[in-house]
Amino acid sequence: MSRPRACAAVATASICALVLAACGSSTTSPGAGESATRQPPPKVAMPSTLGPAEGLVNVIAWAGYAEDGTNDPTVDWVHPFEKATGCKVNVKVANTSDEMVTLMHTGQYDVVSASGDATLRLIYSGDVAPVNTALVPNYSTIFPYLKDRDWNSVEVDGKRQAYGIPHGWGANYLMYRTDVVTTPPDSWGVVFDKNSPYKGKITAYDAPIYIADAANYLATAQPDLGIKDPYSLTQKQFDAAVALLKDQRSVIGEYWSNYAVSQTAFEQGSIVLGTTWQVIANLLEADKVKIGTTLPKEGSTGWSDTWMIASKAKHPNCMYMWMDHIISPKANAQVAEWFGEAPSNAKACAETAVKNHCEIFHAADEAYFDKVSYWKTPLKQCGDDRGDVCKDYSAWVQAWTEVKG
Repeated sequence: MSRPRACAAVATASICALVLAACGSSTTSPGAGESATRQPPPKVAMPSTLGPAEGLVNVIAWAGYAEDGTNDPTVDWVHPFEKATGCKVNVKVANTSDEMVTLMHTGQYDVVSASGDATLRLIYSGDVAPVNTALVPNYSTIFPYLKDRDWNSVEVDGKRQAYGIPHGWGANYLMYRTDVVTTPPDSWGVVFDKNSPYKGKITAYDAPIYIADAANYLATAQPDLGIKDPYSLTQKQFDAAVALLKDQRSVIGEYWSNYAVSQTAFEQGSIVLGTTWQVIANLLEADKVKIGTTLPKEGSTGWSDTWMIASKAKHPNCMYMWMDHIISPKANAQVAEWFGEAPSNAKACAETAVKNHCEIFHAADEAYFDKVSYWKTPLKQCGDDRGDVCKDYSAWVQAWTEVKG
């Protein structure tokens, strides 16, 4: 799947648009019940010390995550790193999580800014290695609530093992045109109502992972289904989510995965209600479009990106240096503002040009973070005492094709 991104500050600051690409993440408390059903990932060596820089690091990144001044001369966190370390950075921009997985399979890259719908695939295929966080000094100031989560770590020999360094995160919001939807909605039910007065002007995210949005809603709307994790669904739960999405198809005016398309649709009024990101809302507000956003009472899905190291990295020392640099307070603040997300480093909040950036994106609000179920790769292994009866990612892809029909 792909998610376009943008160079965003806020409505009170200058906002530069940049179409970017997608990411994802997960849900539940770290590793809940995981050891009961999941086999450990392939054993991959983890370094205990670093040596001299090799002079090169090959990076796979979402657009906007490894800027070198090409798009904007003032936006450059690559050249300062090269000057400080002697490691030349070669960046391959990937447009989808599937493309990232394919590229990492080649063994030609050292590090990747993976999303939650790719991270577990990379871990269990053996394409990425566990991370020695002691070799990443800036890891100590990463917000604690981002560490050792389902999308960036797994249980190995009874202990939680980090397989990545948290980068940035955001929630999927419900957005609406306040001049049309005059009663502020507080539930995702408004986008699933087959009798909606906004039929034909409702939008939804165009990706298999959107099945989790339906499951997240059903967890509250139909508690008898017993949905605890919208990414770990049994056949009955999965069928219910897919059926809801097929019903929703009749009220959808437009599915979107392109950032600019979504923004334009709300500006023109062809869409008045649906899923969005904070950055899109900021840009619309800057253009004086009458919109409102909310995190509905059922909570929401969201995304949290992770820097992961290749298991066969040819430049491991430069790779670790890059990871430490890109999550350093200054660089992490620059990326978060350019990209439009909450930074992962607590000290980044003092480095942002827009001083209330972290407040806008809820960076330090752990209670807010816990309301969001972050994208992760659906696996057959449910991760609890249900066993290996959940629908895996391939089933999600097939079902989404059927939904789109």
